[in-house]
Amino acid sequence: MTTHVLLVEDHAFTRDGLRAAINLELDLRVTAEARSGEEALDVLARTQTGPQPVQVAVLDIGLPGMDGIQTAAEIGRRYPQVRMVMLTAHDLRDEVLAALASGAHAYCLKSADPDLLLLGIRAAASGSAYLDPQIAHHVLGSIRTPHATSPLTPRETEVLRLIADGQGNRDIAASLGISVSTVKLHVQEILVKLHAADRTQAAVQALRQGLL
Repeated sequence: MTTHVLLVEDHAFTRDGLRAAINLELDLRVTAEARSGEEALDVLARTQTGPQPVQVAVLDIGLPGMDGIQTAAEIGRRYPQVRMVMLTAHDLRDEVLAALASGAHAYCLKSADPDLLLLGIRAAASGSAYLDPQIAHHVLGSIRTPHATSPLTPRETEVLRLIADGQGNRDIAASLGISVSTVKLHVQEILVKLHAADRTQAAVQALRQGLL
């Protein structure tokens, strides 16, 4: 059975190399490509109702406009059946944790052996998770050390977590057993405390800061 892959990478040279490496494998095939997060969402809107729906999206974390972390979170909300592999040139703790929190199922370094990326794609496609051995220490470190101090109250954190899950105010109110007006007040406080312009930006900032 062939796994259909969406390749999201803004650099043409890198994209060509990744496509070639993936398409050499008998069980993997790049059937869709995009140069940005916004384009990736447009591509998925077309392919997921066609004869070859994408099963795994390989995302560069440093995309222009909507970056890989924001794109992964949006794909997870709209297309939960699509598994995601995050690809980056950087070994940065905050990026690793934010990528995993956004819903990525595998995290690979561009500088690593191509076989590790293929391993990550296959792991994600099978329902498993994969983390490049070079960056596993970040996750282990986050387990051993406490999370960043949050400016949010426990209730505001609950509200923000439901926002990150894609729930609207009425759904959040029903989930927490509070009124819609109370939810709106919590949302206003969250935006002020996180210096965010809107709900999506607040959720992304919280993921990046390890608050969720």
